[in-house]
Amino acid sequence: MKFNNTTKGKNTTTNYEGEKAYKISSTLELYSTVVTFSLGNTFYESKDDRIIRLRKLIAENNPEFVAKLAIYAREKMYLRSIPLVLAVELAKIHKGDSLVSRLVNRIIKRADEITELLAYYQAANQRTDVKKLGKLSKQLQKGLALSFNKFDEYQFAKYNRDTEIRLRDALFLVHPKAKDKEQQILFDKIVNDNLQIPYTWETELSKQGQAEFADETERQNAFRSKWKELIDSKKLGYMALLRNLRNILTANISQEYIKKVAQRIVNQNEVERSKQLPFRFLSAFRELEKVPSTNVQILLSALEEAIKISIKNLKGFDENTTVLVACDVSGSMMNPISPRSSVRDYDIGLVLGMLLQHRSKSVMSGLFGDTWKIINLPKENILSNVQALHRRNGEVGYSTNGYLVIKDILKRKQKIDKVMIFTDCQLWNSNNNQESIAEYWKKYKKEVAPEAKLYLFDLRGYGQMPLQIQQNDVNLIAGWSDKIFEVMEAIENGETTLNQIEKIEL
Repeated sequence: MKFNNTTKGKNTTTNYEGEKAYKISSTLELYSTVVTFSLGNTFYESKDDRIIRLRKLIAENNPEFVAKLAIYAREKMYLRSIPLVLAVELAKIHKGDSLVSRLVNRIIKRADEITELLAYYQAANQRTDVKKLGKLSKQLQKGLALSFNKFDEYQFAKYNRDTEIRLRDALFLVHPKAKDKEQQILFDKIVNDNLQIPYTWETELSKQGQAEFADETERQNAFRSKWKELIDSKKLGYMALLRNLRNILTANISQEYIKKVAQRIVNQNEVERSKQLPFRFLSAFRELEKVPSTNVQILLSALEEAIKISIKNLKGFDENTTVLVACDVSGSMMNPISPRSSVRDYDIGLVLGMLLQHRSKSVMSGLFGDTWKIINLPKENILSNVQALHRRNGEVGYSTNGYLVIKDILKRKQKIDKVMIFTDCQLWNSNNNQESIAEYWKKYKKEVAPEAKLYLFDLRGYGQMPLQIQQNDVNLIAGWSDKIFEVMEAIENGETTLNQIEKIEL
């Protein structure tokens, strides 16, 4: 009998395209899955299969790391759904201390997240009987009760929607303890369903929509006046403003008001406080491009400026650093990031790639699919560059021949310090030869640039990598936020991908 067996091949697997790939640790896999999480189906994985894999990974990892990852996803990556999922799933398997209750209280930052957590708890436990929320985890209950103390009447009323689980149901279930008489009055209002209707753009436009008008002209004038009132009131939140730019333009308000909107879009404090994911600016930009208005350029320019402001603290590279940005536009990257979004996976890569190009001193960018094509674009713009690349993705085909990126710079013996590939990491060779990105990278490091680093920016978190991570200066970073570049900076300073998460205090 042989006890000391060979480990050859044990860290290899195949990806969803049947190509050789490499396994990563369950901790890295959990990280990449969480920060690219969507409750919808992805190209290769159904939402149900993704949840099953997520549960397995949670069970394999330290509970404190799972909690820190949930906080990281909420506070650094600006994700709302996945931290709630992690809290519910962690509550199923972790007992005996206050970790889950502290986590729930930390990640709930909007009043509607109380009911969203309960809705996922109900779905995750497949509750279909009358008492769908019965036997709620004590730690979830405690954390939710603490969360009730965070919000005032306006915040509760704003999210007191007519959904399957309402705030009233949550209050009866978790029994929060009022911190004073005023809060007890507020809790009574939730119970009696008589919260004061808040002044929000939704409630104001809803009232307008229910009003009667003599004709269409009177109706248009009324909505124009209402938009002007909302803009002056400053009650229109930043994200709501981005989502309504098209509506504001089509209401035909004056240029004076369009300029007021533009001023808010580029206000540094508003941009920083809103914590928008970069693709939100892209969504707004695309909607505006369709509007036949003489004022549209004012807002397009404002969005370009706003996304630059959002990354003003992003560290670029010194003048001696050369960077290659390669964006995967293959068929599997055409999937929408969520069921209701027009933004696709490859759009995320294009936005992040153009952010990186904007901040780098010496940079070359391009797209890969069947082929690899360098596309030179001006550094100044970000969103318009994304649109230019988006319109050209068919030029390179729809396979995932990422090896061609490295083959090109190897063939030309072009020294690149940092190669950045934005992809779902399901690379394969459609040319049916033995060429691979792993072999070309090893050769490139040996023959051309021994100090070069390769960064794989994983945009979908499927769990397999085309190269071995942390060998030959290959690094994995995942996520949809510009905060991924903080991870890159940490790696440059000698830390690991997971250090940013491990530093979080519970």
